Amino acid sequence: MKPKLIRTSTVAMSLDLLLKGQLAFLNEYFNVIAVSGEDYHLLQVIEREKVNTVSISIKREISILHDLISLVKLYLLFKKEQPLIVHSITPKAGLLSMVAAYFAGVPIRIHTFTGLIFPSKTGVMKRLLITMDRILCKFATHIYPEGQGVKTDLLRFKITTKPLKVLANGNINGIDLEYFNSENIPKKTIQELRISLAIEPNDFVFIFIGRLVTDKGINELIAAFSKLSKVKNNIKLLLVGPLEKEKNPISKEALFEIQHNSKIISTGYQDEVRDYFALANVLVFPSYREGFPNVVLQAGAMGLPSIVSNINGCNEIIINNYNGIIIPIKNEITIFDAMQLLLEDEMIYHSLQPNARLNIENRYNQQLVWKALLEEYKILTQNVPK
Repeated sequence: MKPKLIRTSTVAMSLDLLLKGQLAFLNEYFNVIAVSGEDYHLLQVIEREKVNTVSISIKREISILHDLISLVKLYLLFKKEQPLIVHSITPKAGLLSMVAAYFAGVPIRIHTFTGLIFPSKTGVMKRLLITMDRILCKFATHIYPEGQGVKTDLLRFKITTKPLKVLANGNINGIDLEYFNSENIPKKTIQELRISLAIEPNDFVFIFIGRLVTDKGINELIAAFSKLSKVKNNIKLLLVGPLEKEKNPISKEALFEIQHNSKIISTGYQDEVRDYFALANVLVFPSYREGFPNVVLQAGAMGLPSIVSNINGCNEIIINNYNGIIIPIKNEITIFDAMQLLLEDEMIYHSLQPNARLNIENRYNQQLVWKALLEEYKILTQNVPK
């Protein structure tokens, strides 16, 4: 009989998008149960991954009563299923899962930090988030940072004294190189999308994929592109992602520019982003903080050089002047300079482009990441007392 493995996340979107394909792979070796709140994404996990799922509502924000209810439900689930491993991602699911698994007697309790929230916070909220992460680590048996930058922050803020190990070269799922391959997209598909977005064949396209919020560097990106668009005609900025007006909204000036600059195209949220990468030339990702951004990996696999902030994850994937350009955070001038350089200097652009995919092939192949995780599970299970 296969050992039982429970994977948890706060929302089902994380299981669906961040772990795409991985749960089905692990299900060949373990009896996998996926746990999160129930929505469209959990149904996607059931259909695609062919694993058992359990719906337990977990709120992202702090809600003492709701969190206690979620904690009890997780505890009862773990007592009933008696898994060998509980492995969580995302902060709130990590905290509640590790505490519940400890009291339920689960022998292997793993949390992967895909990013840290507290470094960007201040005051009481920062202290509270640090305390929550320390409690999480206290009840976990094993902690895995998604990248070296996350590991450095965990050590710098003394979140845990337990050993910290980055699997493979970082990232929790790797990249499907067969899917994210521009050669596998029909030219007709790209041409039709280009026409629908009013992008001319000779346009040089900068692309951003992600939430349109301040912390993603959208204000600086829009300011830099606005300046560039006044002196260059054959350029477009393609924004692929939801505009969030309630939490961390962009400035009024940036919003006005998005709505009135004809060279800026905002598509809203898209389930599939591959085709948008295929008609772009450069990814611009000036985020303030990340764990290990999938969008930079995906862009590289699609052969796009990237302009990224000098932050965790981004500065591990991008090697400056090899497969992209690394710039300081919150600096519209350096964003402008980097965009202008790749637009005007074909020699530099064409020196970066082939290295973009090569770097992903060598370091972030999905099979490499999955096998590293499976081997880690095998090592941990061998050391569990019979």
